[in-house]
Amino acid sequence: MESLYKSATGKAEILNLYNQKLKDLNINYQYQDVETTFGKTNLIITGDVSKPPVLIVHGSNGCAPIALETYSGLESHFQVFAVDVLAQPNKSAETKLSMKNDDYGKWLHEVIDVLELKNVTLAGFSFGGLVILKALEFKDSNIKEVFLTAPAYLVNGNPLKALFKVFIPMKRFIKTKKIKYVERFLNELFTEKDAFATQFLSKVFLNFKMDFTPVPVIHRREANLLKTPITLIAAQNDIMFPGVKMLKRANKIFPSLRKTLLLEQSKHVQNSADNKRIVNLMYGAIE
Repeated sequence: MESLYKSATGKAEILNLYNQKLKDLNINYQYQDVETTFGKTNLIITGDVSKPPVLIVHGSNGCAPIALETYSGLESHFQVFAVDVLAQPNKSAETKLSMKNDDYGKWLHEVIDVLELKNVTLAGFSFGGLVILKALEFKDSNIKEVFLTAPAYLVNGNPLKALFKVFIPMKRFIKTKKIKYVERFLNELFTEKDAFATQFLSKVFLNFKMDFTPVPVIHRREANLLKTPITLIAAQNDIMFPGVKMLKRANKIFPSLRKTLLLEQSKHVQNSADNKRIVNLMYGAIE
């Protein structure tokens, strides 16, 4: 299988940043590799083993340490399993999965089964939300409830806005290597500046073969079958997956929608204050 990394040097640079982010989190953790039929899956485990399990899923072009930062504080009330999604710039296998079938659902359930997790809570941001919804479509066994933040797979934004504000700056950076284009890209998606995101995505854009497959949306008939409680957090100023549009559709298609929250000042990627709100929402669910 041809590597998704353009060079060994580029891969090393990305994984060095992965390790640095994990170190900067200053948490106690352990790695665990899980073998699945789709390839080796790496997880970072933290928190108290006696607490309820929560599995967190990062977004596109991301990694488990980023998810751990996003959901910082969960380890006080949960045993946290942060998964490296396959075919992303991280430490899991580079096996490409399809968004059009149930690959992601099968894969995530294999991870849950190997870890022997029961009554697990799932939480995911952006592309991680698609992975979680695919898991619910595949089967709902062993999943207690899910928390989705600005998830893919529910609605899509204006494609022209995404083209000019997101994809063209990305392509210009790849061509020119001028950091101003990464900053322009991030300014459209991030609510607050993130120095690590600038550094990490600069390396990913140049050294990793990204997947530009259009993101599908869940069919109403599939959504109507879901029984697992869903908490949905949407961002009002999200150009990728617009928040108001998302909540409107979710209320129509999800019979198991338990709670919704619209982050009125948020772009696609939340700031640290909103991340704390989401973590507190998850705490409240177990109390």
